[in-house]
Amino acid sequence: MARAATTSDVFNAIAEPQRREILVLLRGGERPVTELAEELGMTQPGASKHLRVLREVGLVRDRKAGKQRLYGLDARGLRPVHEWAGGFERFWNESFDRLDTYVQDLKQARQED
Repeated sequence: MARAATTSDVFNAIAEPQRREILVLLRGGERPVTELAEELGMTQPGASKHLRVLREVGLVRDRKAGKQRLYGLDARGLRPVHEWAGGFERFWNESFDRLDTYVQDLKQARQED
């Protein structure tokens, strides 16, 4: 089955490591594309392409500030990812509970020796 186009699917958009790095950088506030490109060691056109994808899936917003365009994080677009990943919370909680029980049993066994 073909995957959804990167520009319309948040999961595909964030599958790209450099796009995730852009999101991490934007957590600190708005930044111009030139600054993002420099920070990531890529060309400005390359960074612009990634920003376009992130903007199209609703993870990044932009605004004009004088002669430059500033990009900012719009984390609301991550809601589907958060909800999907949250579905695994029960699994991890149960796994950690079993591990805790095992560790407590080991501690008790050592105290009894």
